[in-house]
Amino acid sequence: MTEILKLNEISPCAENALGKDYKLTDKSAEPTAVMLRSFSMHDYELPESVIAVARAGAGTNNIPVAEYAERGVVVFNTPGANANAVKELAISALLLASRDIIGGVEWVKTLSGTDVGKQVEKGKKKFAGHEIMGKTLGVVGLGAIGVQVGNNAVRLGMDVLGYDPYISIDSAWKLNHNITKIDNLDSIFEQADYITLHVPLVDGTRELINKKSIAKMKDGVKIINLSRGELCNNADVIDAVKSRKIGAYITDFAAPELIGVNGITVMPHLGASTEEAEDNCAVMAARELVDFIENGNIRNSVNFPACFGPKTGKSRVTVIHRNVKNVFKSITDVISADGKNIENFVSQARGDYAYTIIDFDVDVDNKLLNAIASCDNVIRTRKV
Repeated sequence: MTEILKLNEISPCAENALGKDYKLTDKSAEPTAVMLRSFSMHDYELPESVIAVARAGAGTNNIPVAEYAERGVVVFNTPGANANAVKELAISALLLASRDIIGGVEWVKTLSGTDVGKQVEKGKKKFAGHEIMGKTLGVVGLGAIGVQVGNNAVRLGMDVLGYDPYISIDSAWKLNHNITKIDNLDSIFEQADYITLHVPLVDGTRELINKKSIAKMKDGVKIINLSRGELCNNADVIDAVKSRKIGAYITDFAAPELIGVNGITVMPHLGASTEEAEDNCAVMAARELVDFIENGNIRNSVNFPACFGPKTGKSRVTVIHRNVKNVFKSITDVISADGKNIENFVSQARGDYAYTIIDFDVDVDNKLLNAIASCDNVIRTRKV
């Protein structure tokens, strides 16, 4: 029985996706893999038996990805599995930024008497807002979520500008043809009535929204941040909201300085918190682990390249190694010296690391496996 250690509660759907040969448990001395959601692994002592970690969600800031790459531990995420849930919250945020719905609801709670209907009619004008139809939305980041937000905004009658210098072919195919792709982020800042952020937190996106970028924006711009709190400089956002340069700021990343500021709406981190999204993420993470454990295939890893293919021989060996010259040659030299024939192979590189899958027409013993593991710059080998 292959044990998968869960560090958070995971949807029961994961157990069905894993199948009868796997046990999803919250206690294991030697787990083969780990599944988690928000648990922070930065100070976690990862068991040596672990060959893979799967995050049931898109972001992996809670996982020491680079450290695990050096240990030969593949880290998976589940891009797109919760995209619909986040998209729906982003659309609701657009409406909350346009009309003071929350303020109006809270005001109605203060009313009393038999004439509350008249009181509402008399006081409702202070909660009047704007329609989003015909306004310009700037979508920063055109991944699985950004594309859905942009496409739905088009259907709601908005003019949509999209920015993503690293857009994937898959996302490009899904992008509504009415969305204008912008190559300069400043153009988003200058033209958009609404800006919604859908990018990961990396060095290039940290505090993307700051005093300088805000100065380029339209007066009264509405900003939605459901991606990562650190994408915005909170002090600069607060100053701009108070001066009305920013008409509204909505986020689901709470920070003490944001709470209670008029014009800023802070929600719980609800983007992927739907039953459907949690189920989808759990199933996707489970399937990624099974395919890796049983077939050696890597799909949706954040620290190693995508590399997969059907088994074509009697045995398969996978090799995690550094992306430097002559590593593959040293591996094939060892195989040749052992008298084995390679039936098929696939190898892919990404940054400092590479991954190679080798299919043999005969069974491979531990002697050859150990010989491959001893090659320079090989990090981890496995027979699957």
